[in-house]
Amino acid sequence: MKAPVDSIRMMTPEQHAAALNWLSLLHDEPTADDQARFSRWLQADPAHAEAYAQAQVLWELSEEPAARVAAEDAVALDALLKAMDDAPRERTLPRWSAALAMAASLVLMVGVGLGWKPQRWVDDFGADYVSAPGQVRTVTLADQSQVTLEADSAIAVHFSHGERHVELRRGAAFFQVTHTGEPFVVEGGQGETRVLGTQFEVRLQPVGAQVTVLSGRVGVKAGAQLPQQILTAGQQVDYDLARTSEPRAVDSENQLAWRQGWLNYYRTPLADVIDDLSRYYPGRIVVLNDELAAKTVSGSFPSKDPQAVLAALKSVIGFEQYEALGRVIVIR
Repeated sequence: MKAPVDSIRMMTPEQHAAALNWLSLLHDEPTADDQARFSRWLQADPAHAEAYAQAQVLWELSEEPAARVAAEDAVALDALLKAMDDAPRERTLPRWSAALAMAASLVLMVGVGLGWKPQRWVDDFGADYVSAPGQVRTVTLADQSQVTLEADSAIAVHFSHGERHVELRRGAAFFQVTHTGEPFVVEGGQGETRVLGTQFEVRLQPVGAQVTVLSGRVGVKAGAQLPQQILTAGQQVDYDLARTSEPRAVDSENQLAWRQGWLNYYRTPLADVIDDLSRYYPGRIVVLNDELAAKTVSGSFPSKDPQAVLAALKSVIGFEQYEALGRVIVIR
């Protein structure tokens, strides 16, 4: 029986990379010569065997999400190449076999500490202000409006022709808008929030976005041809490509407490909590169990210590947690 990941001595990045390369090769119809070379490499140093054993454990823990991560990163890299316009039109990323995709994803996980997240590169390409994982950042725009970026967020700012436009490219942002007489519009999730008041948050969702108003009024539209919803203080809506929900009453101070370093939840699916924690963790947090991911969570947690939050959730909900490479947390 293999030991859990968090009980195995940490290997060097070079040893991990070599082990993962061998793991990929051996899962992709190796030749007799490949197998002989692997045997010689394995016997050359006891550390090689330990690195390979750790790679196998991580593979087994991460098989399903690793394939997904690899596919997502491949798409993101292709989008980045197109955005940079640095390659011929026919240039695309190769299709990986299932085994190679998983191994490549594990290599990506090893490199997380070096910032390997292609989707983030896509979002940041052309962004004017970016916050790093774990960093809540406040910036002052040219009109003296202030924007507070939640951890791991990005915006692009376009002020011209008598209008002020901000594009939310990743994450969430809280806006305190200075009134100048010029329109102030936040675009995100293929919809827009037009300022009629002062303080509000826009948060990207897997599809569309969520808007929460702390004070004043905003108008929200899911698309140019759809009606505008007017929100006032203490109201929230979600929108996607086709519709905007009816405004609902929320405790906006409580929901926006991330600005003071707190994440507050009431009957929130664990999957959503993990998504939030991932903004404050420098690597990846992966939940393998769909039933576990659907369990609801209530409570108030400090955002600056995601591992302490996971420990608290583990004591209440009960799950297995493994940490590998210092940058990957697997929950099941």
